[in-house]
Amino acid sequence: MSLRWRLARAATARAATAADDRLHLAGIAREQSSHVFPKHHSFFWGELALYSFLVLVLSGTVLALHFVPATTEVVYDGSYVPLEGQHVSRAYDSALGLSFEVQGGLFVRQVHHWAALLFVASIVLHMCRNFFTGAFRKPRELTWLGGVVLLGLAIVEGYSGYSLVDDLLSGMGVRIMSGILLSVPVVGTWLHWAVFGSEFAGEEWLSRFFIAHVFLIPGLLMALIAVHLGLVWYQKHTQFPGPGAREDNVVGDRAAPGFGTRTVANGLCVVGVLAIMAGVLQINPVFLWGPFTPAAASTGAQPDWYALFLIGALRLFPRWEIALGPYTVPAPFWPALVLPLVLFALLAAYPFLERWRTGDRRSHQLLQRPRDAPGRTGLGVMALTFYLVLTVAGGDDILAITFDLSINGLRWAERIALLVLPPVAYLITSRICRGLQRRDRDALARGLRTGLLEERPEGVFVELRQPPGGVDHEGRPVPVAYDGARVAPEIATLPEDEAPR
Repeated sequence: MSLRWRLARAATARAATAADDRLHLAGIAREQSSHVFPKHHSFFWGELALYSFLVLVLSGTVLALHFVPATTEVVYDGSYVPLEGQHVSRAYDSALGLSFEVQGGLFVRQVHHWAALLFVASIVLHMCRNFFTGAFRKPRELTWLGGVVLLGLAIVEGYSGYSLVDDLLSGMGVRIMSGILLSVPVVGTWLHWAVFGSEFAGEEWLSRFFIAHVFLIPGLLMALIAVHLGLVWYQKHTQFPGPGAREDNVVGDRAAPGFGTRTVANGLCVVGVLAIMAGVLQINPVFLWGPFTPAAASTGAQPDWYALFLIGALRLFPRWEIALGPYTVPAPFWPALVLPLVLFALLAAYPFLERWRTGDRRSHQLLQRPRDAPGRTGLGVMALTFYLVLTVAGGDDILAITFDLSINGLRWAERIALLVLPPVAYLITSRICRGLQRRDRDALARGLRTGLLEERPEGVFVELRQPPGGVDHEGRPVPVAYDGARVAPEIATLPEDEAPR
């Protein structure tokens, strides 16, 4: 060991000892490193959301250094020849400069966009896992509410960033938002001016969107993520029933080194996959759409995936205008504003509605398998079916062109599906869950199916079963109570000494 290395090691040790003498950090670190995290693949969705958010922050910082949030009109004279001499906004001009003139700029733009889509998708998957397993139950209602707010902010953040470029596609989306705000009865005009600062399209909305996208909403997201992680750490992680798992303990890996090394590896994989996607898969090529002009429009225009349900709702809702005295409630108000607010309100209120319906006020540390809550699982699948039908409706013009279908016939089919498929999905899902419950309890009471047949003296063939709880003195299976844990597969291999000869 060299002298320089020994000196550096000694200096580090003295600094650490001095810090511990004053702040007593060693005991805290030792205690917190013993924090236990359960192991299950479904917990990865939360980590995926966290790491995609970190990628968003880093890539967004790079983009913000080069982006100009201004609607001032300039003549494009950059390196993209097809748009040379076109009148564009400074925002769109800076986006083109990022794509073609800043080294690695297009790659960073695409990393940022893919990470944004992945961020929203991972939050949705994480909340689905929490919903179907009952992780929102007492004492984690506040964690669930924070997740609902995070999802809403993530969608607003994605929309505001998508709109900043001021290309034709994003401009059409901003125009839709303008119309939605104006559809609000009584206060719609004031809401529109509060957001845009003028009639559409004005000169102030882009700078306001930029401030919200770069400073305000990311700050709220960081604060909520910090609170969310703090609650998970303080309340301990939920876990699935299994060997050794109880309501008063956590079975898994310690924070360091087990969980820490695994989650860092997951983070590196997320960054690597996003980099590969950004380098191979083109997304949002704004240079192909051209600058936004109010008189222009494009066929086949589609928003990011999380906004398709809103477009689908606007397309499927009838053109009903309701007159309330001197005021008229335009048709877009109901599908574009009321529907999303109602959906998010139901999502936030569900833990309390279920507690009121079931009367269950106990604290829960163990998760439920979806089959053990048929009603909740059916409602979740019904809500997802409702959302998927609206999402498909948001792209029905592409479907009609691709498969040479009548757009009117397709739209009526979607309206019927929106009313019929969700309740059908509920009935089918709840029946499947109850069937799986019966299968588990049958296996525990009568034994696991082996697929092996035994011929009885009377000439009847009977399938042999392997009792999970053994047999009593009369050779009958000992029933095992169902504790919520996963039951072994139906087909089991009998020990050689028990196999029929």
